[in-house]
Amino acid sequence: MRTGSISSKPSLLLFPFDKAQLSAIAAIAIPITLQTILFASKGLTDILMIGQLSENDVAAAGVASRALFVAMILLSGVSATGSVLIAQYFGAQKTNAIRRTVVLSWFIATLFALLPALLFWLAGDKVIALSTPSPAIQALGHEYLSYTAASLFFASFSGAIAAGLRSTRQASTSTWLSGLGILFNLVLNWLLIFGHMGLPALGLKGAAIATTLSCALEVLVTIIYLRTKQHTLTPSYQAIRQAFSIKHIRQFLALAIPTTSNFLLWAAGLFTYTAIMGKTGEQGLVALSVISPIEAFSLSFLTGIANASAVIVGNHLGAKDSDQAYQQAIGFVVLAILVTILVAVMLFLLRDPVLNLFSALDGETRQFADQFYLVLCFGIVLRSLPTTMVIGILRAGGDVKFCLYQDITTQWFFGIPLTALGAMFFGLSPVLVFACFFLETLFKWVACIYRFKSKRWIKCLAS
Repeated sequence: MRTGSISSKPSLLLFPFDKAQLSAIAAIAIPITLQTILFASKGLTDILMIGQLSENDVAAAGVASRALFVAMILLSGVSATGSVLIAQYFGAQKTNAIRRTVVLSWFIATLFALLPALLFWLAGDKVIALSTPSPAIQALGHEYLSYTAASLFFASFSGAIAAGLRSTRQASTSTWLSGLGILFNLVLNWLLIFGHMGLPALGLKGAAIATTLSCALEVLVTIIYLRTKQHTLTPSYQAIRQAFSIKHIRQFLALAIPTTSNFLLWAAGLFTYTAIMGKTGEQGLVALSVISPIEAFSLSFLTGIANASAVIVGNHLGAKDSDQAYQQAIGFVVLAILVTILVAVMLFLLRDPVLNLFSALDGETRQFADQFYLVLCFGIVLRSLPTTMVIGILRAGGDVKFCLYQDITTQWFFGIPLTALGAMFFGLSPVLVFACFFLETLFKWVACIYRFKSKRWIKCLAS
């Protein structure tokens, strides 16, 4: 499926989009970005509401949310695999293959959700203990994980449908479905954390219950929508029968295992960074708990561009238009860098109003949060090119093994060891330890640019 031709003028090679193509990109990137912002705002509103309770609640929610994020990333790896295949099948105009892939994504993600859910139910306190020795924080975090574990199974379904909608250029539908889920979570948080409308004030436990209930309601609304619209993504008997053939399961797992391993190891690395920060003291951990949702929110624009690049580049590769895919990939990288710089500037200008929202922070902890915030403004710019390449462009061509090897090398062999040395051997301050979190991105710039220029990532998977 071709979306237009590009100019051969050298001056346009760095931004090879005409007006029609920019409109097509906006139609995909804006809804995906809004969806990512909504998802990030869910974590931000959670921590803002919990921030009205106590520092222990904030720390417990921060660590538990990181653990839950690792599990969600595991499921995202499965849905990302589905997204790559669906984007190429859409380019090749293979509707039955799209339905089959949605079913496979849902089924495999549900299986993958079993392990973390059981871990959270049975040993959530041991998970929290990896980041803090405080018994009070461990108990609160375990309770939070126990009530949010079931949300993983609802997320398996939502993730599969969202991947199908985005990759078939229906990102706006996926966005409003996610938006309803966020609205449900916000209302339920207000009711259950603080005890409004005659309900008991459950505090942190209320936030956890609200998370699971809102995910269940989002699934219910999605099912009603698909059935009412008789949507093409609604699983058919033929799609289900084809999905469970050995041939298609093997093809899916060939991409899903490296992708999911990549996502899981990356997310486990983020949790390891949190554990390292915990060695600097509870104040650094609280500051990180405050900064993490702000970071996720600020990276929403970048993630939206990266996911849009995966859809559009994947569509071109499925249509066997590799030259257009390569040139537009360059444009996406340039666009991502420019947008991330703009976001960093806006983030810096809004520093005081944003941090003033966290009323539970005392003087020294607030000072740490302020310094973390400044580091973040630089760090998100460093993540622009690697994020666009790994989440979007390279994965669109099925280059999942390179993405896996790169993340293992840069994060686990460089970033984490250097950060651990700084925190536990050299005794760096929490702010400098947080700055070390971004060291791995420097290595990723070199690796991603080299791989992109080699063109070995360009593959058609829809044949």
